[in-house]
Amino acid sequence: MTIPFTGSYSLDDVQFLLKPMAMQDTPVHIKEALIQSGKKHYSQMLTHESLPPEHYLPLFYQAMDLNQQRMAGHLLALAKRILATRPHGITLVSLARAGTPVGVLLKHVLKRHFNTEANHYSISILRDVGIDQNALRRILQNHAPESLVFVDGWTGKGVIARQLAASLQAFAVTDGVTIPAELYVLTDLSGSATVAAASEDYLIPSCILNATVSGLVSRSVYDPNTAAPADFHGCVYYRQFEQHDLSRYFIDTMLACVDHARQECASDFEIGSHDRLQLQSVSQALLSWISERYGVKQHNYIKPGIGEATRVLLRREAQVLILQDSDCEATRHLRWLAESLSIPIDIVTDLPYRAVALIREMQ
Repeated sequence: MTIPFTGSYSLDDVQFLLKPMAMQDTPVHIKEALIQSGKKHYSQMLTHESLPPEHYLPLFYQAMDLNQQRMAGHLLALAKRILATRPHGITLVSLARAGTPVGVLLKHVLKRHFNTEANHYSISILRDVGIDQNALRRILQNHAPESLVFVDGWTGKGVIARQLAASLQAFAVTDGVTIPAELYVLTDLSGSATVAAASEDYLIPSCILNATVSGLVSRSVYDPNTAAPADFHGCVYYRQFEQHDLSRYFIDTMLACVDHARQECASDFEIGSHDRLQLQSVSQALLSWISERYGVKQHNYIKPGIGEATRVLLRREAQVLILQDSDCEATRHLRWLAESLSIPIDIVTDLPYRAVALIREMQ
């Protein structure tokens, strides 16, 4: 019997349907050049992570203090909606890895506050590659397709939401199984999620860190040249970071906050109404404006929202960080990262989001 892979979480939290593997380190500047030249896809390479710098870590704790109550309310609202839309059983499928902590939290919120057991798997989805079909097949061995709920942290441009829909459409053709292409997120900037607790660009604390808040698991990787037909998409497990892991701290702290929110207000947690067409219009207008203003040739190089901008500064080559406000607490960590990397910061007060990062185009 195969031992389930849970990263640094417990089996009661999540089962990663990922293949832990050793992977060569590709420095950021080399990775960027290979991606932009078309010689390799981003999913074929990984820049090995390091621990957060000593002066950066306090920004994570500050983010927790500032945003945990809002996130707790959003978790309760999402859990309530999931319960309403999946009355005959819930199988949470979080999109590794930004979705993983959210999935863990929703699993426990459903059990503690709605008396509902839910299974939780975390699987890979990659732009251009698609969702891991082998992982889906494994889940469907034990769970009804209509029970699946796809979970992520946020949307930026909506690329992953569209990739999910396309992947599930293809899966229906190849496997003859129809799975609801519904994405549930904490906040939906692009109007592309099926259900979102919010639509504003706020700081989800887990976005500040990498593996040390996500079960010590890297982002997912997939190389068709080396993967066996039955393999799951891969990942690196950073066992060497165990003494510095904050994954459990984040879950326990957030669940305590959810408990408090539930006690304070037993029933008033509802999904807000969001004009998806308006959100889509704002997103498209921003992409067009930035493309013209900064001469960006591909929308792939534009990363809107705090979460996406943080990813760029943590693991890509950034050209510029664009902020709505020079002194906003929600973007303090972004300013720290940009300054430490000598990345210029532009202030655009009428920006529709708190932050946007641009990936540097390699000459």
